[in-house]
Amino acid sequence: MAIRMPRIIKKSSTSGDVPKGYFAMYVGEKQMKRYVIPVSFLSQPLFQDLLSQAEEEFGFDHPMGGLTIPCSENVFIALTCHLRK
Repeated sequence: MAIRMPRIIKKSSTSGDVPKGYFAMYVGEKQMKRYVIPVSFLSQPLFQDLLSQAEEEFGFDHPMGGLTIPCSENVFIALTCHLRK
């Protein structure tokens, strides 16, 4: 039985490397990591809940200069795995 990982791209470079159909975001509680994920996730109710939490935490002032999600990296990866199914 194989473990299927989400097709997200973990990057540490600038926004110029985001492929068409994807967007960059920062995930983490203390140390933020940059991920590039499919735009299709935006329409998923679970992902919209996560975005609502980010809005409550940060409003529209994201300290990293991009969309920031205040959850652990493990929770984010579990969510993206679930959305890929």
